[in-house]
Amino acid sequence: MRTFVIVPAAGGGTRFGGGMPKQYADLAGAPVLARTLERLSPLASATIVVALAPDDTRYEEIVGARANVHAIRCGGATRAATVRNALHAIGERCADDDWVAVHDAVRPCVSREALARLSHEVADDAVGGLLALPLGDTLKRTTAIDDPPRVLRTESRDGLWLAQTPQIFRYRLLAAAYALPASRDCTDEAQAIEALAASGVCDRPRLVRGSPANLKITYAADLALAAAILEMQGDQ
Repeated sequence: MRTFVIVPAAGGGTRFGGGMPKQYADLAGAPVLARTLERLSPLASATIVVALAPDDTRYEEIVGARANVHAIRCGGATRAATVRNALHAIGERCADDDWVAVHDAVRPCVSREALARLSHEVADDAVGGLLALPLGDTLKRTTAIDDPPRVLRTESRDGLWLAQTPQIFRYRLLAAAYALPASRDCTDEAQAIEALAASGVCDRPRLVRGSPANLKITYAADLALAAAILEMQGDQ
């Protein structure tokens, strides 16, 4: 069984600002996306596919050619559409039980230990799983109409986890999950697999403990924190 990796990188990063998609922002001397690809290289036994927007003109200049990495311009309007298109692009090369890992382009600090733990803990699993962290903070709910926002109530955090990536599943299941109409509104691969599991096709995704260092860069201020994490990990 081989492992393919899909890196959705078609987003425009509207919350990030700065006039450039956040995956191309400089992070301690290298583009965020390049940092992410370097971290993922030990995970893929087959191919890393970077799923770009159809009109992306920056990748070759900023990131450039890399061994075992294939950039394809198959991005859709949503993350789900991008991943669905990438699965279709690699479908002829994948066996049913091959692994497909999906990792955010803007999570450049995922630790090698977390990647190894994910691979080890799902190795014999029929479905697959994802890195995640049990929710430790107190959770507040507000309403959509309060301005400024005010607390409506405190929610129980029992059984709640914060999803991270990579999320890794068997190709046949991930492809089937993304063929469901419900997948159009999914914000990650586990949610698509959850819908498939609800129909009785497979078991639910397995949770594997991740790390707080696995930061997802959303705002420009996150770059400084990511740089500090990379320095702590010895990767600057």
